[in-house]
Amino acid sequence: MRVMLHACCGPCLIEPFDALVSEHDVTVCYANPNIHPLGEYQRRLQTLLDYADSRGIEVLEEPYDMVSWMRAVAGLEEDLSKRCKACFRLRLGMVADRAAALGYDAVATTLTVSPYQDPDSIRDAALAACEAAGIEYLDTDFRERYRDATQRSRELGMYRQNYCGCVLSDIEAQREREARRARRV
Repeated sequence: MRVMLHACCGPCLIEPFDALVSEHDVTVCYANPNIHPLGEYQRRLQTLLDYADSRGIEVLEEPYDMVSWMRAVAGLEEDLSKRCKACFRLRLGMVADRAAALGYDAVATTLTVSPYQDPDSIRDAALAACEAAGIEYLDTDFRERYRDATQRSRELGMYRQNYCGCVLSDIEAQREREARRARRV
């Protein structure tokens, strides 16, 4: 089966790619208009490309379009669950459309490796995106591989971000770090 794997970053690519490539023909697609600022987007992309190049992995990139992300989450800024689901839907929709246009059989995502993401929201968004594009969603849960992905990415010296990607998640992560520091003091 030809699978287009949505990848959010290099560290999250490692284990899902290895799991899928043993059974499928996998191409990676970097579709992440949510990542802010642009320098962060480019740093995550370069980390992914460096890893992919070292392994001979093909990577496609969707255009960076922050405005499409802002439109997708407009009005959901205060509702984390709905905002993330809309973001997943946008990103996975981009990949599903590209995969369908190129004749792929299915779409999968590295988002499911993170224990910090809601797998049900990812699944719902992916199923809707893939149905709209007329392509199959390969429902995968890679959370059991998170520890290995983290360890391997550290061993490889990969850049590891400390927030999901959007400006709102950056603000939320900063607040959480400040609250933890305050509790320690």
